[in-house]
Amino acid sequence: MKHPLLKIKNIKKHFGNVIALHDISMDLHAGEVMCLLGDNGAGKSTLIKTLAGVHKKTSGVYEIDNKSVKNVSPQKLLDKGIATVYQDLSTIPLMSISRNFFLGREKEIEKRVAFIKVLDFKKADKIAYDCMHEIGINIRQASQPVGTLSGGERQCLAIAKAVHFGAKVLILDEPTSALGVAQSSMVLKYILQAKNKGLGVIFITHNVYHAFAVGNRFTVLNRGKTVGTFKKEDTSIQDLQEKMAGGKTIQDLSKELGQDCENL
Repeated sequence: MKHPLLKIKNIKKHFGNVIALHDISMDLHAGEVMCLLGDNGAGKSTLIKTLAGVHKKTSGVYEIDNKSVKNVSPQKLLDKGIATVYQDLSTIPLMSISRNFFLGREKEIEKRVAFIKVLDFKKADKIAYDCMHEIGINIRQASQPVGTLSGGERQCLAIAKAVHFGAKVLILDEPTSALGVAQSSMVLKYILQAKNKGLGVIFITHNVYHAFAVGNRFTVLNRGKTVGTFKKEDTSIQDLQEKMAGGKTIQDLSKELGQDCENL
């Protein structure tokens, strides 16, 4: 087997005396969806920001293509093909689809007119339009505002942008959390498309059903620690739910809930 696209080993993150992450290890290979599962407060947000270089790790090893990376930063990771798509997407609703697509990447559509550099909006519109249609999103024109797209379409736009600009690894922060069934299906289909193109995907979610639909392996977090990493063929949705709940079965949680209701 080839070496992982991305690997972390014994990652720790402390905020003063608070231990947010303790000895987290995981890896990601090309053409794989690694699902990072955990309930609220499990440490998912801290881990994704550490993976993306927003938080500086307290200790541990961070490797890309089998090479250790020092002083991890968002720009350094982006240059190495590690792209993070956050839950809020950072899109500008009143700006066009193509301008959002090339936001921060304007050099890609520069052209020279006489002695002046200007943006080639026709080129931008064509690339954005083609990329959206390639993933099955039929927009009228790339000059329409991003605010006219659904939540699922905006998620796919953000992912398509990362892929277009050469991402080898996609880190997706709860991409389906605020979406309906149809929109979630749209995003999950595109995650599978990215996987089939040979990209590595880290899918952060608390929705086990969405994770199980597309994932190859599942790393479960609980209170900043790794419960374990499990292959799809070796686990089940119910088993993963129990691990996320700290080992309690659904029946145990139902009994606790019933007792709590009686005490009200």
